[in-house]
Amino acid sequence: MPAALRSRLPAALAAVLTIAAGLTLRATVGGWFGKYGGDALYTVLIYTLIVFVRPRVASAGAAAGALAFSWAVEFAQLTPVPAALSEASPLARLVLGSTFGAPDLVAYAAGAALAAAVHALLRRGQHQQTSRHQQIRQN
Repeated sequence: MPAALRSRLPAALAAVLTIAAGLTLRATVGGWFGKYGGDALYTVLIYTLIVFVRPRVASAGAAAGALAFSWAVEFAQLTPVPAALSEASPLARLVLGSTFGAPDLVAYAAGAALAAAVHALLRRGQHQQTSRHQQIRQN
């Protein structure tokens, strides 16, 4: 498998799983957890897409980019544009939302922090595994 594909495959898989989790959450869980959990997963999805495009990006950089994007979309909801687009398209409603909610900003931050923490742990484990394999080859 080419190195470029091998480095992007985990991010692609994470994106698909995040979409599935978000749609499942939206369909099955109501209330506070359903709403803000979905918001957090929105930012996790953006995080995975950033890692897909730039596999070597630092966890903190991907988190900052995902959070900035999520917040930009949320603040855009202070204008009439996302609401108008959401009325025209269900997909636009999923991606852009329609009304501003300050608590959403906190949920996005939680999603970015969660994604960065999981990504950093996975990278640390991968680095340790690579080090062990190199050590075995040397002996």
